[in-house]
Amino acid sequence: MDSPKPITCVGLGEILWDVLPAGPRLGGAPANFTFHAKQMGLDSMAVSCVGKDERGDEALRILTDNDVKSLVFRSDKVTGYVKATLNDRGVPTYDFALDTAYDHMPLNDEIIEVAKKTQVCCFGTLAQRQSDGESHKTILAFLDNMPQDSVKVFDINLRQNFFDKEVITAGMKRCTVFKCNDEELPVVCKLLGYDNLNQEQFYEQVLVKDFGIKQLVYTCGEHGSDIFYFGQHSYVPTPKVDVVDTVGAGDSFTATFIGLTVQGVDFKVAHQTAADVAAYVCTQNGAMPVLNAELKEHVQGLVAAAAKA
Repeated sequence: MDSPKPITCVGLGEILWDVLPAGPRLGGAPANFTFHAKQMGLDSMAVSCVGKDERGDEALRILTDNDVKSLVFRSDKVTGYVKATLNDRGVPTYDFALDTAYDHMPLNDEIIEVAKKTQVCCFGTLAQRQSDGESHKTILAFLDNMPQDSVKVFDINLRQNFFDKEVITAGMKRCTVFKCNDEELPVVCKLLGYDNLNQEQFYEQVLVKDFGIKQLVYTCGEHGSDIFYFGQHSYVPTPKVDVVDTVGAGDSFTATFIGLTVQGVDFKVAHQTAADVAAYVCTQNGAMPVLNAELKEHVQGLVAAAAKA
């Protein structure tokens, strides 16, 4: 019997360089998601735009070297980058370059054809920061052309002042999974005109009741994470590790959870594995470390068992 085709997955939005104290590392939340979703066994593709410059060339080379598919356009704008400074706990503060290549993803037939075949997509707000810009229109059109039963993950990733009520509402009207952290939730509540709700109230009163969204992925850094999944709840404490930096940890968490659940792994098992993968990413430099042998074997075992069930 032929093994089933892997699930198609797209990280849609920014590819950029995290300029860290340890040196530049390729990143951007959708690109990070793509990389880690591939490690979960999905057929992953990064969809973005980079400049016709050395950083753009290097970004494409790294994706290729890691066997990550890409539909990446080239722009006369510079490749996106962000200067990240780390505090004593390895938590970054970001300073983003303005009007870069990822703000200018074109809307064309090629990107729509990819959308029509995409079963899982992760997108955020950063690449939509120009509300009348190319990327904002392209991302919404991509989501609108995905199959009816697809999984659309809105990982809001609020950065600086690069978001507004319109962008967040448009994403919430289209997504099936909402992802935010403990710093972002109060901002979202205020923007949308709700009281300052906790994660459970937000899930029940806003996501389910007002938007029909059945999944909430909510992370609180070192204080653990909550997942609300079709009316069920799971809490997992954050594993204790020696943190190098936390860049990309949230993206790896989301990619692991989504990558496993769409393949049939129990959501509580997927949640624990997501916490373990994110903790491992915190022990490495940059957002795209390859999983160690133990985690890789664990993931493969979960997926294989789910396929047999």
